[in-house]
Amino acid sequence: MGHIFDALCAEISMVSVSNALGRVATVSQGTVRVTGLDTTARQGDRVLIAGALGGEVLTLAPEGVTVLTEGPPEGLAMGAEVELLGATGLAPDNSWIGRIVDPYGRPMDGKPLFRGAISRPLRAAAPPAADRRRLGERLSTSVAIFDTLLPLVRGQRIGLFAGSGVGKSSLLAKFARGVDADVVVIALVGERGRELREFVERVLGPEGMKRSVLVTATSDQSALARRRCAMAAMTVAEHFRAQGLHVLYLADSITRFAEAHREVALAAGETAALKGYPPSVAQAIMSLAERAGPGPEGEGDITAVFSVLVAGSDMEETIADILRGVLDGHVVMDRKIAERGRYPAIDLLRSVSRSLPEAATGEENLLITQARQLLGAWDRAEMMIQAGLYAKGSDPMVDAAIKIWPALDGFLAEDAPEDGIAGSFALLAKVLGPR
Repeated sequence: MGHIFDALCAEISMVSVSNALGRVATVSQGTVRVTGLDTTARQGDRVLIAGALGGEVLTLAPEGVTVLTEGPPEGLAMGAEVELLGATGLAPDNSWIGRIVDPYGRPMDGKPLFRGAISRPLRAAAPPAADRRRLGERLSTSVAIFDTLLPLVRGQRIGLFAGSGVGKSSLLAKFARGVDADVVVIALVGERGRELREFVERVLGPEGMKRSVLVTATSDQSALARRRCAMAAMTVAEHFRAQGLHVLYLADSITRFAEAHREVALAAGETAALKGYPPSVAQAIMSLAERAGPGPEGEGDITAVFSVLVAGSDMEETIADILRGVLDGHVVMDRKIAERGRYPAIDLLRSVSRSLPEAATGEENLLITQARQLLGAWDRAEMMIQAGLYAKGSDPMVDAAIKIWPALDGFLAEDAPEDGIAGSFALLAKVLGPR
């Protein structure tokens, strides 16, 4: 009962006695110039135009403020009323677990949704660098390759680099169901509308959903909503981290977040520089990534997985290059591997977890090194082997790789055994055989 009254008090506290009003002065494609708010509006404030159309303040000038609308401005007339709503915060609540919300904290599953008692800024600063704890213990993930060769530790931030249709969403759903965490916060940025229900019911499933908060903005929504989606999900994750919980944050995808930021930045007058992206996109991505990770003493951790859409596994693509430089590891998914039917289609030789070697024991690191050496030997000689040009005995390492490759490749597609990390390493040791 107390929780209900707290939620009601939070709703009442948001009711404003009076709001500043302005008028539409100029309407152009996507932006509106508003007069009467130049002394009260702040950059980033939300507004409501003609009682129906939302927007965000982009620029301030004596002759008026420029507002980027959240939908098409068709039908707006000169002089239409513009209500200033104020800062764009979010007030998450523990009751949001198991729910689907939009980037503004509104329910998308048809049920009432209470706001929390504390409103958090959408663009919060990362915890002070000197106060943050170190990365924590290794996490059980339910996927054998991540339990062994690419370990994920508490508070780590990794990138999942993949093209479309190579099993990225399925792998994220496996993490949502299987990674050892208290709460899972998922940001679906710019996804196709028809895929939301499929992701919830078939890919994520009841087991994954019952401990998750899903924040989504579909591809038909405005750039403001799509950009806000990833930040709103991070704000929800910070709400739970502040309670000392371990949060798994999954973002799909940072590429669409960057594309939405580009639309907003160009509308604000910023020039394109980084292969079509504005200079501020690097800061936007790095600020979001830095908010994840270990918290200060007394708080929990946010373990984050950021997916990046890369065409042809091009790791030099602008967004991939920016994100790779600030993360604690990157995982590359390859279309050629997916096409031959091995999922998850991870290219181990191009993937790195920066939690190694500390995240594994000496014996485990020996197994990891041996597996990588054998896969590397196979990769170097694969073309010759397939063409029948390799002569047995030419290279002992290649001979060993040929013998073990089918079993080792099969291991990379295995789910973890019931006994988790220990069972995964036992399975890997069995595949590699005596040393």
